[in-house]
Amino acid sequence: MHIGLTCDLRSEYLAAGYGEEETAEFDRDDTVEAIEAAVALCGHVTDRIGHARNLISRLAAGDRWDLVFNIAEGLNGIGREAQIPAILDVYDVPYTFSDPLVMSLTLHKGMTKRVVRDAGIPTPEFAVVENPTDLEAVHFAPPYFIKPVAEGTGKGITPGSIIRNKQDLASACAALREAYRQSVLVERFLSGREFTVGVAGTGARSEVLGTIEVQLLADAEPGVYSYVNKERCEELVEYRRLRGGEDPAVAAAESISLQAWRVLGCRDAGRVDIRCDAEGNAYFLEVNPLAGLHPEHSDLPIICNHVGVSYTSLIQRILTSATERVPSLAN
Repeated sequence: MHIGLTCDLRSEYLAAGYGEEETAEFDRDDTVEAIEAAVALCGHVTDRIGHARNLISRLAAGDRWDLVFNIAEGLNGIGREAQIPAILDVYDVPYTFSDPLVMSLTLHKGMTKRVVRDAGIPTPEFAVVENPTDLEAVHFAPPYFIKPVAEGTGKGITPGSIIRNKQDLASACAALREAYRQSVLVERFLSGREFTVGVAGTGARSEVLGTIEVQLLADAEPGVYSYVNKERCEELVEYRRLRGGEDPAVAAAESISLQAWRVLGCRDAGRVDIRCDAEGNAYFLEVNPLAGLHPEHSDLPIICNHVGVSYTSLIQRILTSATERVPSLAN
C-alpha cells in the first residue's frame, strides 16, 4: 500500500516559537521515523504529509493514498483531533484510528464521562465547571481532583490538582480556567491504584493488549500522574505489568476498558486510564483513541513491550484493523 502519514512534529512548532507545554502532545521526530520504519517493515511505502494544512494542499493538488496513518493531534479548538479525519472523510480517503465524532467526543473528558456513565460503566462522580455558578453542581464531598477538560499528556495536572477542602475549589478552578482557557473537570478524587490499559482493534474484534500499573518513584511529583511525571517518566515512574487472571482489580480494569472502548466507538488501538478508590474498586477516568506511539516513551508501546508485542507488530495490528474497514484493501 501507499500510506500517507499525517503528524504534528514537535520540532516544527518549537522552531515556530511555540512553548514546551503547548507542544507537549505533538510527536518527536524519532516517533515519526519509527512509524515509517515499521510501516516499511510491514511491506508498505510511506509518504510523510505532515500537519492538516499540508494535507489540505496535497489533496487540493490531487494527491491520494491507499490509507493515511494519522497521528496528528491538531493545534486549535476543542475538535482539533477530529480535523484530519474530517478532511479525509470529505475526500473519501481511509485512515487509521477513530472518526471525527469519536475524536471530538473523547477529547472532552466531561462529555466522554457522560456517555460512559449512561452506558452503566463506573466512573467517579464529576462536574464540569465553565463558570463560577457551575460549582453549585458539585454535590459530592472532597477531596476533589481537577484538570482541564480537553488536554492530554498530563497538561494542567500537578500535585495541586488534589483539592482537600471545598472552600479551595473555586479559586483552584478559576486559576486552571485562566491558564488553559477552557472548562475544568472536577472529579471525586480516587486514592487507590492507577492503571493504563492498552486496547487493539475495533468493535467486537477489539481486545485488551495488556495492563500496566503506574507507580511513582521517590523523586516524582507525589500522588498524581502529572505532566512533569509523564514528561520525565524514564526517571520518575515505574511501569509494572499486571495480569487480570492474578489480580481482581486488574480484571475489573480490563473489563471496564474494553466496555468503554466499544461503547465510545474507538478504533484500531489506544489506551484507557483507570483508577481505583481506597477499597480497590476500579473506575473509568478517560480514553485516548490517538495514543502516543514513541517506541520507548509512550504508554501504549510501553504496554506492548511488557507483554511481548514488538513495535512493528503493534503498527501491523493498527494497519490490519484499519484496512478491515475498507473493502478494496481488505481483500
